[in-house]
Amino acid sequence: MSDRKKKIAVIAAVANYIKSEQEAVAFSMSQVAGLAPAIAETKEPAPLVMNLWGISGRQQQMQMRSMMQMKAFHGSKQKF
Repeated sequence: MSDRKKKIAVIAAVANYIKSEQEAVAFSMSQVAGLAPAIAETKEPAPLVMNLWGISGRQQQMQMRSMMQMKAFHGSKQKF
């Protein structure tokens, strides 16, 4: 398999993975939106809890994927 085909396969795999992550987030947000009327009926304020460790971890994952994409698109320019 040529290098060009390998790069295309890697880029397609990364794009597919990112798309599936976005679909999962959209699905989970739709599930949360579906619970909003049930929460409103209870007349009790729902406690909002921010998971800072989770947010930080997600941010690091996104940065790593971005770096991987840049490397995949531009290739490694280092010469040994």
